[in-house]
Amino acid sequence: MSENPNKQYDILIAGAGFAGSITALILNNLGFKVCLIEKGQHPRFAIGESSTPVADLILRDLATKYNLPWLYDFSRYGSWQQSHPEIVCGIKRGFSYYKHYPGKAFATDENHKNELLVAASSDDIQSDTNWLRADFDAFLVNKVKDYGINYFDQTEIIKAERNADWEFQIDHFNESTNIHASFFIDATGSGKLLNKILGIESSSEEFLTNSVSIFSHFNQVPKWLEMLQKENIPTDDYPYNPDNSALHQILDEGWIWMLRFKDDRLSFGFVLDDTNTFYENLPTDKIWNDLLEKYPSVNCILKDSKLATVPGKILRSERLQRKMKQCFGAGWVALPHTVGFVDPLFSSGIAHSLSGIEKVICCIRKNWGNEALLEKDFKAYENAVFGELKITDNLVAGCYKTMPYFDLFNAWSMLYFAATIAHEQRRIKLEPPGYFLNADDQEICTMVETSYTDLLKLIENKQPTEEDIKWFTGLIKERIQPYNIAGLLEPSSKNMYLHTVAKI
Repeated sequence: MSENPNKQYDILIAGAGFAGSITALILNNLGFKVCLIEKGQHPRFAIGESSTPVADLILRDLATKYNLPWLYDFSRYGSWQQSHPEIVCGIKRGFSYYKHYPGKAFATDENHKNELLVAASSDDIQSDTNWLRADFDAFLVNKVKDYGINYFDQTEIIKAERNADWEFQIDHFNESTNIHASFFIDATGSGKLLNKILGIESSSEEFLTNSVSIFSHFNQVPKWLEMLQKENIPTDDYPYNPDNSALHQILDEGWIWMLRFKDDRLSFGFVLDDTNTFYENLPTDKIWNDLLEKYPSVNCILKDSKLATVPGKILRSERLQRKMKQCFGAGWVALPHTVGFVDPLFSSGIAHSLSGIEKVICCIRKNWGNEALLEKDFKAYENAVFGELKITDNLVAGCYKTMPYFDLFNAWSMLYFAATIAHEQRRIKLEPPGYFLNADDQEICTMVETSYTDLLKLIENKQPTEEDIKWFTGLIKERIQPYNIAGLLEPSSKNMYLHTVAKI
């Protein structure tokens, strides 16, 4: 925008990803004078693409409660295609897992011993979605402009001072100017800005999970279902087409995400357990090529593919785990993805961000003008975000411990699905949503923590036996029983679950 940003605002939001834009749109509709600034420029490449039923539920609630009716359409694949087919997305029917072993082509049996498919919707129309973030984020920024909200891209906050209000020194198209605001929301999705302007530190020290990722977008990638059928692997009893899901290839040292979009683009990434910092000093191309060589069926997936034009190269992350020392302070608050992150294994990022928006908006709406009450409610928000990161870390860390042993992985992952079902049910029953993944439910937290301790004892210094795995599976089945409305771990399911679907 050509408008001079040197104005007084109620709230300045940094970061114009989907979370920052949705927050700006809601606050604008509540009557606040909002400014949204963005260091980069849209459209831009981003990952964090997989939605979930919880994300859809929250998106609908936000759309209805804050008078954004057009936002509601993005909560299901069917309504998305009816209203905005030009914005690229993909069908996400559920979570699919396939276990690969070093040096061997993928193999399974009629009982799907190396497969796990967990449905999250009843059909394609009601399905969750994979968001092509470049398209969706750019669409939301255009909505921000349509609503008359002041938006400035290619704008960087250089420093900030707060007296009665904030004064931000910004670099806008290589010109220095100031913005004044009563309140500041960090939606940048990283702790770097708050560290720069306020000295708020982030750390990875508390996390059990230690992972890194290597990823990109690809074209001309064959469908996984077709590859299975070509090898005469039974698929007739699948609850859905696995290419229309969050497709995970499970390796001994980590996993692969495969998220397909309707324009035949594929988001593909390795996420690797780096507990022993094995990958730290290895070149990216060596890691990539060594893994493809090690797992023949994975190599077949990519052997004839081409890198998509955007980003046009293989990207690599630092350690994924991070958590800021605090979520809020005098006159500011950070959204969850800015506060911290664990790992993309359970596609929790979009839902966690939306649940944070829900909480932050409620705090501001209820307490605007009363700093003491605002601080009190933000402290509760901080406790929530930290608790949510902790239970997610526990659940993901257990998955990495079990990836070499797929039966154990299968059993352990049911703790996540049980927690998700419990949280979905809370929302469907219109109860107060509380913490994401029911991280405020002490029984669920204790169940996860106790099971993690039991898992460590089981695999400590030894390979688990069939009896060990049978015992642990029975233990998990018993513990999730109060939440298990989906028949999880029933032998008759053969690892194919059609009934975890939330009726939303």
